[in-house]
Amino acid sequence: VQLVESGGGLVQAGGSLRLSCAASGSIFSIKSMGWYRQGLGKQRELVASITSVGSTNYTDSVKGRFTISRDDTKNTMYLQMNSLKPEDTAVYYCNAAMVDVSEYWGQGTQVTVSS
Repeated sequence: VQLVESGGGLVQAGGSLRLSCAASGSIFSIKSMGWYRQGLGKQRELVASITSVGSTNYTDSVKGRFTISRDDTKNTMYLQMNSLKPEDTAVYYCNAAMVDVSEYWGQGTQVTVSS
């Protein structure tokens, strides 16, 4: 499975960005997908996830601000990020968890929120 993220950038606090993750390869074996982020000097953390049947999960700090979705016709997952805060600044990674418990990662996309 290959994952390619796009959509990161620089935005002012309160602004919005939409991240995309395009998947290719053995996508039929994907059990769930998610967005992780890693701020400078911090551990990578799960931001949001979505299963193959559309169930979603969010970390508390982004609930009500971020929305994860997927378009199976385009093999693409999205993360709509609204009301961005400086503490959302991080490299955001796309992740695919497979039915055989292996996983794949994208290359990451930088999101920077200025105050």
